[in-house]
Amino acid sequence: MKTSGFHVAAEMSRRTWAKALRRPVVLSFSLIQPMLWMLLFGFLFQRYRIETGETRYLDFLIPGICSMTVLFGTSQSGIELIRDMQTNFLGRLLSTPASRRVLLLGKLAADVSRVLMQASIVFVLGILIGGRVSPSISGLLLAILALALFGFAFASLSCIIALLTRAPEGMAVFVHVVNMPLLFTSTAFVPSRQMPPFLSTISQFNPLTLAVGALRGALLFRQLPSLLLCLLPLLALALIAFSAAAGLLRRATFD
Repeated sequence: MKTSGFHVAAEMSRRTWAKALRRPVVLSFSLIQPMLWMLLFGFLFQRYRIETGETRYLDFLIPGICSMTVLFGTSQSGIELIRDMQTNFLGRLLSTPASRRVLLLGKLAADVSRVLMQASIVFVLGILIGGRVSPSISGLLLAILALALFGFAFASLSCIIALLTRAPEGMAVFVHVVNMPLLFTSTAFVPSRQMPPFLSTISQFNPLTLAVGALRGALLFRQLPSLLLCLLPLLALALIAFSAAAGLLRRATFD
């Protein structure tokens, strides 16, 4: 009996969630580290005021750390794919009639939902330690969509690296070499107008800046993310990255 694509994706998502829950190291790394950063940066720069002095630094920081949680969490997506390669589970899975694109979609959906849940926990911590927000509900929903698109794109990129390198060492290089430059050339910690000119220019082309800006605007200024300048570029990036990852998976062979 032919299995529907939805059922295949749902089962792949369920398995990915089950694996994540059985490996608390992955969960803790992508959750505890952002929490520590928020506590350290939030209290270290608590006297710092953003631009006009109307926005406290902790309030400004919370959306950045939530977005950082998505960045760090989705960068782990390829690591689980490599484990499946090493145990030959992926090879056996791909020998079934199930669509490789649907299998990848199910895995990425689970990864993105996990990091969004972790970002929500980080957000609650930020409120508990004194953060103040005045969110727009409609803006917040669109900002979550922007974060999900960014997370989907970055998780797809992580899977691309995993399929190309097929080695944990390659993933480690990806995580350390890509995450930090992407983070510190975004507006997660500092507004672009207070950056050196060359960094300000780079930040405008950083997809993390789009996700951070969408969330910050919704939480602090009750703004709606721009469809043309934020959501559509992130959607395009997600589709391109997913198509590339699915193409590599479709051509992959495992002995």
